[in-house]
Amino acid sequence: MRIAGGQARGRRINLGRGYRTRPTSCRIREALFNILPPMEGMSFLDLYAGSGAIGLEALSRGAAKVVFVEKNKALADVIKTNLGRTEFEGRYEILAVEGKRGIRALGKKGMRFDFLFADPPYERGFVRETLRCIGEESLLSEDSLVIIQHSIREKIEQRQALQFILMDQRRYSDTILSFLKLNLKKG
Repeated sequence: MRIAGGQARGRRINLGRGYRTRPTSCRIREALFNILPPMEGMSFLDLYAGSGAIGLEALSRGAAKVVFVEKNKALADVIKTNLGRTEFEGRYEILAVEGKRGIRALGKKGMRFDFLFADPPYERGFVRETLRCIGEESLLSEDSLVIIQHSIREKIEQRQALQFILMDQRRYSDTILSFLKLNLKKG
């Protein structure tokens, strides 16, 4: 697998061997970054980061800062190795903690993100819980965009994500990218 665009285009991404990961395909990564506005100067959270492919793509395309959250220490080391092959020093942080703990820790630090991408394990109830946790913290501004990658068998409906407005959904085979913004009129 390789970085699809930007400054590090074509650079190989180590996926780590023997881990139960489901790397986001190049096709989906390219589609995602074609949908998103330019990354220059933006902050990006890669939640449930796995090999870090999405965050690496954001850095390659000009994101000012990317935070990777991956609970598997060995995979966090894979992300560190992948980043070590780039010129992105000083533009990233890696948290080797579980997703919800990472969200809470970043909230306590007062960090805010322009883009929050989450790719939780499929079909294990993480989507709804992750959205709830994101909604409880102050990681987003009114213009921030949340992107959740999930299985077609996991539905995100407006009534399930009251603190968010479901803006769009795009299907790629058995994967859906759901795009959400803060619901400033909630309550």
